[in-house]
Amino acid sequence: MANLFDKVKVGDLELEHRVVMAPLTRSRAGKERVPREMNVTYYKQRASAALIISEATYILPEGIGYPFTPGIGTEEQIKGWKKVTEAVHADGGKIFLQLWHVGRISHPVLQENGKKPVAPSAITPKGELFTGEGMVPFEEPRALETSEIPGVVEYYRLGAENAKKAGFDGVEIHGANGYLLDQFLNDSTNRRTDNYGGSIENRARLLLEVVEAVTNVWDKNCVGVRLSPAGTFNDMEDSDPSALFGYVTKKLDETGIAYIHVIEPELSNRDKYKVDGEVVSPTKHLKSLFGGTVITAQGYNLETANAVLESGAADLVAFGKDFLANPDLPKRLKLGAELNKQESSTFYGGGEEGYIDYPTLEQARAAKS
Repeated sequence: MANLFDKVKVGDLELEHRVVMAPLTRSRAGKERVPREMNVTYYKQRASAALIISEATYILPEGIGYPFTPGIGTEEQIKGWKKVTEAVHADGGKIFLQLWHVGRISHPVLQENGKKPVAPSAITPKGELFTGEGMVPFEEPRALETSEIPGVVEYYRLGAENAKKAGFDGVEIHGANGYLLDQFLNDSTNRRTDNYGGSIENRARLLLEVVEAVTNVWDKNCVGVRLSPAGTFNDMEDSDPSALFGYVTKKLDETGIAYIHVIEPELSNRDKYKVDGEVVSPTKHLKSLFGGTVITAQGYNLETANAVLESGAADLVAFGKDFLANPDLPKRLKLGAELNKQESSTFYGGGEEGYIDYPTLEQARAAKS
């Protein structure tokens, strides 16, 4: 039975343990949206992760949904990320870039020339979005024309190519959390009548085309996909999530990619994921359909992480907020040491406070002595 501190192989990578740093949007790349020295320090501090998955990184300006998030489309952004990867590698770490397009989770004030955000269908999400100028209600997106979709796929390919130039060890395709690829998957947001809508096979088409494009740049052993079965974040819902994500996972298994990264639903939504009428864990279900590595995520602690590994339902566990607040999280977990308190007011945006000033275990103990 596996535990967090057993070695594991993911694709071609030999990892010393199974504590993954989850992708964490921190909105600290500045107005230029280019990784800078503060970001280099942040990732370097966390190089002891078995694998770092970078914050979500937009592949083209149309895919921007939040202030101060980084991209991977310009020479300046590639150079900025290269400093990050070099710093992580210098400390023995491994890092994948997460490729991102937000789709409808944007607003005209964040789009070039005030254009409407794009989506599979012109369905306005419920709620509001932070634009840097306060909270604003979402507006109706524009449905992508069928003829535009190959261009979107090409930007994922270019993002993957640029990630290679920046020195990453691989890429993760963000197919979760209500962003563009997830919007195409779920029937609540995809009402298309072309080859990208209707049946599960059609709704999965864009994600699979993106995977094909990315694996034409990267070896399949260096590619992962993040999924959020039965997730409701960003106003998402599907009428039959186990059928949808079961199909998607089987098709991803056929591609031979290194891993899938499964976000468990919030506790309040876990009864929505059923197989043959029985409520099951999406991670456990999809693990039974996928021959590669499975990473699981959703509020795990030391005890629950070891339990899911011991059960065989997953191979690695991703930690988000705990890694945000504890740069040396693997060490603290291994020792059973106390974790730093998370400061939620500094999660998104700002400067060094709440970003690179969280103490290591040694620093925290020294401060108390």
